[in-house]
Amino acid sequence: MGKMRWVSMLLATVMLLITACNVNMGEEEKPQPTDTKPGTKTEAKAGIQKVVFWHAMGGANTKVVDQLVANFNESQDKVQVEAVYQGNYDDLLSKLKASMGTNDGPSVVQMYEIGSRFMIDSKMIKPMQDFIDADKWDVSQLEPNISGYYTFDNKLYSMPFNTSNPILYYNKDLFKDAGLDPENPPKTFEELKAAADTISKKGKAVGANFAIYGWFMEQLFANQGAEYVNNGNGRDGLATESLVNTEAGVKVLTWWKDLIDTKAANNLGRKTDDSKKAFSAGQVAMILDSTAVLKGLVDSSTGKFEVGTAVLPKPADAKDGGVIVGGASLWMMNNRPDEEQKAAWEFIKFLTSPSEQAYWHINTGYFPITTKAYEEESVKENLKKFPQFQTAIDQLHQTKLNKATQGAVMGVFPEARQIVEGAIEEVLNNKKSPQQALDDAAKEITSKIQDYNRTVK
Repeated sequence: MGKMRWVSMLLATVMLLITACNVNMGEEEKPQPTDTKPGTKTEAKAGIQKVVFWHAMGGANTKVVDQLVANFNESQDKVQVEAVYQGNYDDLLSKLKASMGTNDGPSVVQMYEIGSRFMIDSKMIKPMQDFIDADKWDVSQLEPNISGYYTFDNKLYSMPFNTSNPILYYNKDLFKDAGLDPENPPKTFEELKAAADTISKKGKAVGANFAIYGWFMEQLFANQGAEYVNNGNGRDGLATESLVNTEAGVKVLTWWKDLIDTKAANNLGRKTDDSKKAFSAGQVAMILDSTAVLKGLVDSSTGKFEVGTAVLPKPADAKDGGVIVGGASLWMMNNRPDEEQKAAWEFIKFLTSPSEQAYWHINTGYFPITTKAYEEESVKENLKKFPQFQTAIDQLHQTKLNKATQGAVMGVFPEARQIVEGAIEEVLNNKKSPQQALDDAAKEITSKIQDYNRTVK
């Protein structure tokens, strides 16, 4: 079977599996995609190598990406990068698939973390490690708990770009009003339940709200040191079975349902925006959300209450664990000429520099991927302004990197998230027990994993 025919079959199969997915990683505003057809390029000046960069950074983040690109273009006169916003992550993935097998695609593409297995299996990318080795580029300058997610078989396949993890946000004023210590937020499931009970009974607000978001379930597995799929979380070999119905998952859903049943928490559905709005309005005291929304939450609460941040909670008896990085990374397409790939590599290296990472972090709330960025004065000043972000930094650095915290990989991850979200809804709406809902979800995800795996063997 020819390579293009094989790729086409693979793409068609995977498209059917993940069409319904809509991932929200904290970007609140979603402008319309640039009115540019996939692959449309402006002409570069004679003697200048053109690089096309497709991304999914919407809202205010579009301007930040454009500024990074402008900084690079102004820093030298040999390469011109054009950034093209292609909609949200799923829109971007669809357009990328449509471009594969043609000459109309990008040089570099941003892809969300759960698309990593697909990107590798597509055979249409060139591992970042190839450029790293050729250039003798020092990988140790990257945050190991960030680069670890995108490392497979000891190769860094893509360069981390926008990186976040989830933390607990809480209303310090509501804590004070309920007689709780606002400087001692809950760290365990049990402590969070007690605090939420106390606040809810006070009557001024609901204790907690967690959006029904599959990313949170994945994180709460990792925070217990538990793997989400078999075969070393899909890193020792292709995952063949979902582990979402194991003890870690049942613990999470039993705790979550108890919060709802006792009115210590409420259920506002799947949209993280609804959870954030309720928090900003002072209607709920605690929410889970990405570090990428920290500045927005602090700004929206100014003059109303003080926002506190705490680590992601876990059961008191949980094993060592930590958080998995969320967000996206940059992938090099292998169907572009060598000179174009080399030029794109120069752009990627530029983005990892401490000064550019400092600018990115300060203006978006995403983590710097380069450790030396924290030495930049601008980052130090930003931490003084937003001390809440120290929680996220400490949580990232204190995470012990293992198969659980490195993160699961599977070719049908976007749809797996949707299935898990459906299972959570069934439990919270009293349609199934935690065990039954997760058993059914695991069975369905496992079937889809195995269908996918047959297309890549």
